[in-house]
Amino acid sequence: MATAWVERRLAAILAADVVGYSHLVEQDEASTLSALKALRREVIEPLLAAHHGRIVKLMGDGAIAEFGSVVDAVACAVGVQKGAAERQADVPAEHRIVFRIGINLGDVVVEGEDLLGDGVNVAARLEQLCEPGGVLVSGAAYDQLQGKLDLTLDFVGEQRVKNISRPVRTYRVRLHGLRPSLRLHARRFRRWIAAGAAALILLVIGPILWWRPWEPRLEPASVERMALPLPNKPSIAVLPFANLSGDPEQEYFVDGMTEDLITDLSKVAGLFVVARNSVFPFKGRAVTAREVAERLGVRYVLEGSVRRAGDQVRVNAQLIDATTGGHLWAERHDGSAKDIFAVQDKFVQIIVQALSLNLSKDEREEIGRGQTKNIAAREAFQRGWERHLRFTPAENAQAVSELKAAIALDPNYGRAYAALALVYIWGCAWEWNESLGMSAIQASETADLYLREAKLRPSSLANVAAAHLNLFAGRHDDAFVEAARALALDPNDPEAHLGMAWAMITTGKPQAGLAFIETAMRLNPNYPSHYALAQGIALFAKGDLDGAARALARPIQADPHSIELVPPLAATYAHLGRRQEARALVLMLRPGTRQSELEYYPVAYHIPYRWSAAAARTEERLIDGLTVAALPMKVTVPSLITALENGTEFERTWAAKTLGQFGSQAAEAVPALIRVLADGKPAVRWQAVIALRKIGPAARAAVPALAAVQDDDLLGSDARDAVREIENR
Repeated sequence: MATAWVERRLAAILAADVVGYSHLVEQDEASTLSALKALRREVIEPLLAAHHGRIVKLMGDGAIAEFGSVVDAVACAVGVQKGAAERQADVPAEHRIVFRIGINLGDVVVEGEDLLGDGVNVAARLEQLCEPGGVLVSGAAYDQLQGKLDLTLDFVGEQRVKNISRPVRTYRVRLHGLRPSLRLHARRFRRWIAAGAAALILLVIGPILWWRPWEPRLEPASVERMALPLPNKPSIAVLPFANLSGDPEQEYFVDGMTEDLITDLSKVAGLFVVARNSVFPFKGRAVTAREVAERLGVRYVLEGSVRRAGDQVRVNAQLIDATTGGHLWAERHDGSAKDIFAVQDKFVQIIVQALSLNLSKDEREEIGRGQTKNIAAREAFQRGWERHLRFTPAENAQAVSELKAAIALDPNYGRAYAALALVYIWGCAWEWNESLGMSAIQASETADLYLREAKLRPSSLANVAAAHLNLFAGRHDDAFVEAARALALDPNDPEAHLGMAWAMITTGKPQAGLAFIETAMRLNPNYPSHYALAQGIALFAKGDLDGAARALARPIQADPHSIELVPPLAATYAHLGRRQEARALVLMLRPGTRQSELEYYPVAYHIPYRWSAAAARTEERLIDGLTVAALPMKVTVPSLITALENGTEFERTWAAKTLGQFGSQAAEAVPALIRVLADGKPAVRWQAVIALRKIGPAARAAVPALAAVQDDDLLGSDARDAVREIENR
């Protein structure tokens, strides 16, 4: 029997939709439709005509267009995004019409005026992955653009898209002046890297059996009273050296020496070194080695003092075994301040020998790398670094001048370049760019600039910065490599462990991420709030909502200024059914905000790092929970069921979508959602399928109805996804 002939052709396909269209219409239907109509008439239609494109189909808030060339399609898309942004510059952000655009070059099937096939499907899927206000291009389309348009396209990874067997290469068109999003996801996490992580864990925390008796001279610390268990290798806390100079200006000189000793000792794999944040709270306090050891869970304590007068300096230091009260080593140095760096190196060598440790060749080379021999440069670095570590937008911005001064004094100061890169990474990742006086894009580009300089002057801090910048950009495999390198160079750096944790969490491996977070918290018991953020998100990702709530709530109770933890805690409470508490948290973030504006907040919320496709469901659940937290309390599952059954088409579509955001708490809506699958309204049916997927195993009764629509052109792919998630496959 002959196969029926089908008309095919190669076409450049542009798929576009309006971000948050349903919300905009519900908020102000007349204004939204009027604004959209004006944009179509004044921006979109003239650009389509100029670039020889034609609308294939309109879908309410979206459209599919065909072009004869990729160059025309991309030029039209860029024109639409820039034109829409310019014409709405004076419109409040919550009322703007923002487009997502995906572009693909592929084979299409012609059916009258309509186009079907993978060429169209890929463009539509890329549009769904695209950031608001952006343009995402497939690899097939990108290959046709080389040298033909004055545009920069950034590779953002290979994407697995529904109903397409092979991963699709994706490229983001760099639109200067538009805010970058955190929604594109790289999927290049390699198996050999995962294996390397396991080996790294063994290297970093492998047991070293160690014991030496000493005669007690001080009151010994009690292992039973220690707040944290002793590590299974020699552990040390370097207390801030006391400034005996009588000159407050010497504080940064003295603190810099303490910081350098911690940094250099941290690079010894056989030693457990408590982080700076956890020892500096003891500064200026009269504490005993026993108290420090019991508070931080360490065996050894290094303490000392510095007296500086002009160019002359006296340093006293002693190493104490807190569990016995015995002094292992004590030394005094008198000489020129210019020799202080050699003194530090000598102290490190003596401490390592006193603890019966052997430095490897790599460790000997790494100690001191990225540091400076310029005292003024180190003092400037110390001032800037302390500001950065306070973790606020204002302090982060104020660190810039000090760190730049350090570089001016020593142009080869590797850690200063790395610290500046971290300052600007926080600027874009945490949206602190306004304090830096620049856009988020400019902050990202400036971070990249300083990171390149840091990599020319290697230090473990440069690898930490690179890991965070790659996570922000969605380059998860590169982030993993950088974090692994940082851990290999400095196994006691809690920030390196945290970078590795985020690489795990954002690629769908939250349990592995938790192990690194716990190590970071152990190394830095006085950890800042963003450690708890990582822990809470990891627990949320693995489905431990009660654990996530506890992890996120504790730091907020201790410090109400830890506002970055509030949105995920609100989302967690919403998923736990604790809506009153969830809404109170959202109102705390947006006091006095109108309800319509409050409901827009979840659309703008983001975690500082991008999620891979493997972890996209976690991001979806966070946004869903935050959306429920922002809803009026009168919106309930029963009220939504009523709207689903008796409302207008728009009300029913919104009700189905919102029921899905309630997740498993909307289990009682399953029968109504099943009935909707037989409805003739495509938008309502589609949202019902997605809602059943989000309800999960509690929607098992819907599996036969979902199976019945698995071959439907519109619903099939999502229906198959829903069945898989409901059956936990």
